[in-house]
Amino acid sequence: MAQGSTTGNRALVRGAERALDQFKYEVAREIGVTGIEDGYWGEIPSRQCGAVGGQMVRKMIEMAEQQLAGRSR
Repeated sequence: MAQGSTTGNRALVRGAERALDQFKYEVAREIGVTGIEDGYWGEIPSRQCGAVGGQMVRKMIEMAEQQLAGRSR
């Protein structure tokens, strides 16, 4: 992490942690990641965890683009 950076791995919007966590599990189910129902991700290979994170980012970008497109009308 860059020196002086304080955001780390935390949500920037207060109260968004729960929504992001639910979103993570939703995306994991969509792409077929199993064995996380109990909240433990330790048995999941890093490749699959990365796929979940990557898909989350894609979906968030898509949502932001749709929001921006709606504003420009």
